[in-house]
Amino acid sequence: MTDKNFYNTIEKPATAEFRDRGSNFIAYAFPLQSAEDFKKRLKALRSEHPKAAHHCFAYRMGMDGTSFRAGDDGEPSGSAGKPILGQIDSRELTDTAIVVVRYFGGTLLGVPGLINAYRTAASLALQLTPIIKKPVLEIFRLNFDYTLVNDVMMVIKRFGCQVIENEMQLFCHMTVGIPKDVLETCLSKLEDLYGVEVLKK
Repeated sequence: MTDKNFYNTIEKPATAEFRDRGSNFIAYAFPLQSAEDFKKRLKALRSEHPKAAHHCFAYRMGMDGTSFRAGDDGEPSGSAGKPILGQIDSRELTDTAIVVVRYFGGTLLGVPGLINAYRTAASLALQLTPIIKKPVLEIFRLNFDYTLVNDVMMVIKRFGCQVIENEMQLFCHMTVGIPKDVLETCLSKLEDLYGVEVLKK
């Protein structure tokens, strides 16, 4: 990925269809949070299309895009999952999954035909959803006295940090994601607040 401070993902789910010699390929692209999230979506699509011949898929996850999977679900090896993943990668996306459901039309397409069909269906689905840029976050834990809540929240809002966990009591614990491009400035502002402990997670 070109800019290490940001990553690309898709904004919302999209569906597209591609037909070839009677076979119907329905591609479902959707933003992804976790492998667990993906399993649920795949299960739901299998229930929605119980008569489909194949439910092939690929996903890439994580701000650095290092976590990925591709599955051919009974199609010849490398003819479905890989071309789907190729479409995600050609747009430099992460936190993105695509499932392509195939209804067999009676004519064998051969490996080149399958690669083309899965690739095209995945590409069409990605064309229908906006690609958005998100900041890469570094995760920190903040510990501070309740009297400092307003000061801490002002810094967090100012730098566009994401609050991941928040435990507000007399003594507060907060897990935040700080955008990488403002990391140093944000950390120095937090450390300027007397009584705030900042720990890298």
